[in-house]
Amino acid sequence: MASSTSSSTLSISSSSTLIDAKPPCRQSTSPQCVSLPTLPPPPMQSQTRPWKTTTFCRKIARNVMSMASSTTTETATAPVDPVAASAEQLSVSDSPEFLKTIQETWEKVEDKYAVSTIAVAGAVALWGSAGVISAIDRLPLVPGVLEVVGIGYTGWFAYKNIIFKPDREVLVRKIKGTVKEITGIDI
Repeated sequence: MASSTSSSTLSISSSSTLIDAKPPCRQSTSPQCVSLPTLPPPPMQSQTRPWKTTTFCRKIARNVMSMASSTTTETATAPVDPVAASAEQLSVSDSPEFLKTIQETWEKVEDKYAVSTIAVAGAVALWGSAGVISAIDRLPLVPGVLEVVGIGYTGWFAYKNIIFKPDREVLVRKIKGTVKEITGIDI
C-alpha cells in the first residue's frame, strides 16, 4: 500500500515555488507582491561530532571574555572621540556614586522588611491598576466620556486656581506646605 501512494515533496529552490500552498505571485502585474531573494540552507549540525560545536562555543566565549577584560588594547588602537570619551567617563564616575548613595540609604533603613514589602505591594498595585485601566479603555464609549471629564476638570481647576493672581498664590502656598509636611524641607 505504501508503493501505491505517491508522496509529494516541496523543494524550495527559488522564489517562484509554492510557499504555504500559495501560488507564486506575478511580479509584473501585481504591485502588492514582493519577491524576496532565496536564503542559503541552514548549516548542518553535526550529530556525529558534537564536540566541534562545544569547542566552537567555548572559543567564542573565550574571545568575548578576553575582549571584555582587555579594554585598554582597544582604546589604544581606536581613534578617540572626545564626546564619547567624556560621556563614558561621566557614566562610569556617576554610577558608583549613585550606587553608594542607594547603599547608604538602604543601610540607614531600620525596618528593611517593611520597606521591601511596601515596594513589592507598590509594584503589584501599579501592575493591577494598569490592567484595570487597560480593561476600562477597551469598553465602548467609556474612554471618550473619561476624556471629556478630564478636560472639564482641567478647565475648572485652571479657572479656580491658576487664572487669578490671589488664587495662584493660595495654590503655591498649599503646594509648599504639602512639600514641607512630607519632606520637612522649606522651599
